[in-house]
Amino acid sequence: MSQKLASYKRKRDFRETGEPSGNGGSARTTPIFVIQKHDASTLHYDFRLNIGGVLKSWAVPKGLSTAAGEKRLAIRTEDHPLEYADFEGVIPEGHYGAGTVMVWDRGEFSSLEQDGDDSGALERHLESGKLKINIAGEKLQGGYSLVRMETGETGEQWLIIKMDDDQADARRNPVSTEPDSVISGRSLKEIARDEGETGHADKSSR
Repeated sequence: MSQKLASYKRKRDFRETGEPSGNGGSARTTPIFVIQKHDASTLHYDFRLNIGGVLKSWAVPKGLSTAAGEKRLAIRTEDHPLEYADFEGVIPEGHYGAGTVMVWDRGEFSSLEQDGDDSGALERHLESGKLKINIAGEKLQGGYSLVRMETGETGEQWLIIKMDDDQADARRNPVSTEPDSVISGRSLKEIARDEGETGHADKSSR
C-alpha cells in the first residue's frame, strides 16, 4: 500500500496542506467512486475509483458526459488514499494542485466485466487498459467505459465513454446545471471563502 501512495506522498507537504496523508489507512472496502471538482491552474474534474485499496485517479478536463457514446479525455494521475474521497477544501498556493477542491459527486460502482467485481479482476482490467463499470452517484448513473489510448509526456491518456443505457441522456449536462458540492451544498467560491488559505478540509459535513 505504501508503495502505491509513494508518488502521492512525495508531491505533498502535509504540514501545509489539509489533504489526508494516507498514513492512517481506511476501513472502507466498498467499491466507492468520487468525482472532485478541482479549481487548480485549470478547472477540471478528478475521477477516482476504489480499486486495490487506493483511489485510482484521472483528471478529466470537461467532466463526465451523460450522452451515449460521447468521449471525454482523461489523464491518469497518481493513486490517492481512500480518505481523499471526503476531502473538500483549499490546497494552499505554492503546493502541488493548489486551488479549491469540491466533492462534486460520489457513490458506489460495480464492474460490468464478466469476471465480476473482485479487486484483483478490476486491477487486471485497469492494467490491460480497458475497464467497464456502472456508477450509482447522486448526479451521475449508468455505464462508462474507460479505455487507455497512449502514454506520452503528460502520462497515460484515457477516454471515458458514456455507454448507451437507460441512464444515458444527451439533454442533461450536470457539469453545468448541478455545479455545487454533494456533501456541503457549497459552490467553489463558498468553499474558498470558508476554508481560506488554511488548506484544511471541511469536516462538518462528513
